[in-house]
Amino acid sequence: MDGWQLLLADAILLLHFAIALFLTLGLPAVWLGHFLRWRLIHSRLFRYTHAGIMLFVLVEALLGKLCPLTVWESQLRLNSDDATSGYDQGFIFHWVDRLLFPDIPAWIFPVLYAAYFAAVMATFVLIPVQPNAQTGKK
Repeated sequence: MDGWQLLLADAILLLHFAIALFLTLGLPAVWLGHFLRWRLIHSRLFRYTHAGIMLFVLVEALLGKLCPLTVWESQLRLNSDDATSGYDQGFIFHWVDRLLFPDIPAWIFPVLYAAYFAAVMATFVLIPVQPNAQTGKK
């Protein structure tokens, strides 16, 4: 039974990493896309999804809560018989885990998230969402 738990934990870790990449790269993509005239960056779906997930991350940090993905992954790893860390789990696991959970003081995260969310909100004013941007209609 423990093999599927580790596999699911790895899948959750990769999903978590993908979401973190989306959040981290989403704002620079909007700015770069604005100057390069990428239509996607004006998409409601893209922009509202990015802002909504960032707001969720900010609120959970301000409340001192762990991300549900972190909790779920941790429970799966602890419930398995092979609850190891580091390279015992593999190279990719090790580095994805280190990137997602850097060794810095916890109080820094809400401050960073708040500043980033403020930049995301300011970008809505400076580079507005356009109706029908994803379809190409004007």
